[in-house]
Amino acid sequence: MNVKFLEPALLEMDDAVKYYNEELAGLGGKFYRKILASINIIKLFPDSWNRCSLNTRKATITTFPYSLIYALDCETVVIIAVAHHHRKPEYWIDRMIYKGESK
Repeated sequence: MNVKFLEPALLEMDDAVKYYNEELAGLGGKFYRKILASINIIKLFPDSWNRCSLNTRKATITTFPYSLIYALDCETVVIIAVAHHHRKPEYWIDRMIYKGESK
């Protein structure tokens, strides 16, 4: 199964890695490895996480207050958001236009 990040999700991940590295050297790398581990679980068990909407699911990142919001598109996991738990819920919903999902 392939993985694709939407550009805004990639920017969110990069910003979080940078933030954590500024807080403590190496912490950004730990965050990034947790994201990769979560992606590997999603690839193995894509339907195991709770639904956020009709076509999306939310995988919680262990140890960090983030979740991966993702959708499945054929054989591709599309990461829609790297969402902080204290951010406005469903702020990412407008990114679903590519899937034809309505608000």
